[in-house]
Amino acid sequence: MCEANAYILNGIKEDLFMEKVDRVTPQDGQLVLENIFGQKKIIKAHIKELALVDHKIILQRNED
Repeated sequence: MCEANAYILNGIKEDLFMEKVDRVTPQDGQLVLENIFGQKKIIKAHIKELALVDHKIILQRNED
């Protein structure tokens, strides 16, 4: 499968945010993540890194 897990960067630690993500859509300064089960999560963050071979999406929260 081609899905990835999304993690929030917390200092040097990566905290799991959502599993089996298959779609990431930017929307009004936020990211909408949707997984293969149709679940959606919205977060004020940007993509820090895509590690596609490792199936990882690393997110960093936006500072307001």
